[in-house]
Amino acid sequence: MNDAERPIAQKSQLAYWIFQLTGWGLFTLIRFIGGVVVLEFSWTRLALELLLLNGVGLFVSHWLRDFVRRHHWSALPIRKLIWRIIVAAFVLGAPLGIVTQFTDLSAFHDPAFLKAYAPALNFQLTLSASIAVEIVNWAIVFLVWLTIYFAAIGVREHRSAQLKQSELARALQLAELRLLKSQLNPHFLFNALNTVRSLIADNPARAQDAVTRLAKTLRYTLTSPQDELVTLSQELDIVVDYLELESMRFEDRLRIEIRVPDAAAGVHIPVMLLQTLVENAIKHGIAELPAGGLLRVSATVQNEMLMLDVENPRPPATTRTAREGVGLQNARQRLRLLFGARASLELDLSNSSVTTARLRIPVNP
Repeated sequence: MNDAERPIAQKSQLAYWIFQLTGWGLFTLIRFIGGVVVLEFSWTRLALELLLLNGVGLFVSHWLRDFVRRHHWSALPIRKLIWRIIVAAFVLGAPLGIVTQFTDLSAFHDPAFLKAYAPALNFQLTLSASIAVEIVNWAIVFLVWLTIYFAAIGVREHRSAQLKQSELARALQLAELRLLKSQLNPHFLFNALNTVRSLIADNPARAQDAVTRLAKTLRYTLTSPQDELVTLSQELDIVVDYLELESMRFEDRLRIEIRVPDAAAGVHIPVMLLQTLVENAIKHGIAELPAGGLLRVSATVQNEMLMLDVENPRPPATTRTAREGVGLQNARQRLRLLFGARASLELDLSNSSVTTARLRIPVNP
């Protein structure tokens, strides 16, 4: 048993003893009240007999629990389990029934008592018949005990299966997120290194600055939070460094406009998602135009939703299918895994000269 399972096992053991003591305690109390009120026997002797008998019953039921667990009865088909329960109930009830016949409780089956309280029966119980009745009574007690026990086991296993299924789904979700993220980072690194390489021969000073910005970017990707989410302001910091790297390569062909109010800056978004949208806008928009163009990033918060748009000039004859690569496909899958149907990412191609990536994320995920 590992450390994570130990507290659960301790709680299960505590619950077992609470129900065990409560059940046998109530059973003892009911029989005690019936004996004192109906039979009018001395309560001290009756209490002692009940404590001894039901104490043995508690011990036997606890032993039965260990026996059932060791032999894995809970894994048996229902038909085989029922037969085992019936046989076990009578086997364990027999000695207790015989012992009970020689206590005050046997008076419940005394002929005089039966005639006084149930005259319509009008029959005599032999000793063997009286013992048989006691055995049946105890067998019923153990039948009820075993039924409750296996019902509790069934409920617990059902809840455990649901929990394991939930944990498995979460583990698969995290694995898929990490896979998607690992596919994005090499893609970004490849483009950034190409930018640095293009500057080394022509402008070593700017190449040195580019290496510094690239180092900051790599540090961000490697130390980003494990929960996959960062604030929009944190993501903007790395996007600005990336755009500075691209500005060194495109120079006047790349113009940048960023409008993000404070209300939107604190909203959490998937790490590297905005950078992916900006990279996609440059690669499939500005880089394909000889004159370049304006890249606009704008954000607002409306109705508890972050409305984030990344806009870039659209090259002629660009189709939706041609523009959607691995980056946008992964971005959609990450949004689905993290936010479900509440989040969305769409490309607006209604304007023939402009492409807009529209990201919608709930403020409170």
